[in-house]
Amino acid sequence: MSEAKVALLDVDGTLIDSNDQHAQAWVDVGREFGIDVDFHHVRRLIGMGGDKVLPAVTGLQEDDPQGKKIKERRGEIFREQYLPGLKPFPDARALLERLRDDGYTLVVATSASKEDMDGLLKQAGIRDLIEEKTSSSDAEESKPDPDIVQAALKAADARPEQAVMLGDTPYDVEASGRAGVRCVALRCGGWGDGDLGDAVAVYEDPSDLLARYSESPFAAG
Repeated sequence: MSEAKVALLDVDGTLIDSNDQHAQAWVDVGREFGIDVDFHHVRRLIGMGGDKVLPAVTGLQEDDPQGKKIKERRGEIFREQYLPGLKPFPDARALLERLRDDGYTLVVATSASKEDMDGLLKQAGIRDLIEEKTSSSDAEESKPDPDIVQAALKAADARPEQAVMLGDTPYDVEASGRAGVRCVALRCGGWGDGDLGDAVAVYEDPSDLLARYSESPFAAG
C-alpha cells in the first residue's frame, strides 16, 4: 500500500462541535414553514448533505421551489444564530498541525454547503491550515455517496490508497469506503462504535487521536 500523504477531513462533529446545532436549525426552519421536524430524527441525519436531509424531514426535493426556500433559510438560521457560538473540539488544531508536520496535505471533504464550510473553518480556527476544500457544492450527491470524497481526491491529485479520511458519522465511513479510502472515525460527533464499525480505527475525539497518533493509521501511512 502506498504511503498515505493526504488527510481528507470532515468538519462538523469531527473538528468542531456543531452537529446538535445543525439539527436544531432544521427544527427551527421547519417551525417557520409549518413543518414539524423532530430533533432526534434529524440529528441522526446530520453528516449527510441538505440534498438528502431536506426530503427526509420535509418530503420536498431541493429543486422544489418551497424546498429551495427551506434549505436556504436553514443555512441562514445556522450561520446567524448558531455558528458564532460554536467551539472546536479540544486539540483539533493541534491534530491538524501534527498531520501537516507529518507530511500530509490537508483537504476538507464535507457535506456542508460552501457557505457553511467557510464559516465553520473560520470558527474552528483552522482555515489557514487547509490546502484544499471540497463541499456539497462540488458533488452531485452528498455523503454517504462517494462523490465528495472523490472530488477531494481530485483536488489533491491523489489516489485513494494515498489518503486517509477523518470523520465522525457512518456516512463518512461509507462514503470513503465506496471511494476506496480508509476512514478513521471519532465518537465526538455522537455516534458509537457499533455505527462506525467499518472504520479502520475509532477514537474519542481529536485529543484522543493526537495522544495516540503514533499508533494510528495516520502514522502507519
